Amino acid sequence: MTDSDYTPEIISGGYIAIDEETSVRANRTYWDGSAEEYLAEHGSHLGANDFIWGPEGIREADVHLLGDVARKQVLEVGCGAGQCSRWVALQGAVATGIDLSSGMLEQAARMQRDNPLPASVTPPTYLEADARKLPFPSGSFDLAFSSYGALPFVKDADAVLAEVARVLRPGGRWVFSVTHPLRWMFPDVPGEAGLTVEYPYFDRTPYVELDADGNPAYAEHHRTLGDWIALIVGAGFVLERLTEPEWPEDNTATWGGWSPLRGKFMPGTAIFSARLP
Repeated sequence: MTDSDYTPEIISGGYIAIDEETSVRANRTYWDGSAEEYLAEHGSHLGANDFIWGPEGIREADVHLLGDVARKQVLEVGCGAGQCSRWVALQGAVATGIDLSSGMLEQAARMQRDNPLPASVTPPTYLEADARKLPFPSGSFDLAFSSYGALPFVKDADAVLAEVARVLRPGGRWVFSVTHPLRWMFPDVPGEAGLTVEYPYFDRTPYVELDADGNPAYAEHHRTLGDWIALIVGAGFVLERLTEPEWPEDNTATWGGWSPLRGKFMPGTAIFSARLP
């Protein structure tokens, strides 16, 4: 049995301090084991060739946060099954996606087999890699992006931003989306119970789920808006824009703790747009 065949039985969860490597191991195991199930549940929302910035369903084709990607070398950090990289390739970019999870990359390969891109389009290249140690020479890319990929699950996100800055060319853009930091204060449920503040905004203790042996099997890390801005600036980027998508009226879907009800009252996603000087 391979790692991607194993899904840990999660029996409890809470706010627990863990180190960087424990977080990485937990999330690699989780996503390896959950990739197929995740795509079965959310694949119709994500599509095969679409680029969606978050559960609100905001599409890059509508908001144009990346700008013109044609003929550019583009890196996706935490590509999952590669839907966003496929969309970028269809716009004429040379796309590369990296992900920590071999299970997710297996789904990316399946996506290409089941939904091949036109012969005139160069399909994305996918690599299994830790976003904290990108396997590329400095100055390899014109643009990098991440749609809920890697960053929420990495304790030492400063290492990821430093690596992205390293592999971008001068003037390169870096656009990424994460769970909006304000969401951390509320229970992760879509109904009315998810509208009551229960957790302190300034507590950075990660949310960790444990398996039957008491080992971390999933970890998600909280940073305030100020934390994210400090990380962006500290990596040498200039922050150009913070986008907080409103919940569209025509989106009636519930995705985990995201829902139309909660979307009326609070932002669910934060999208940071930055550029190297």
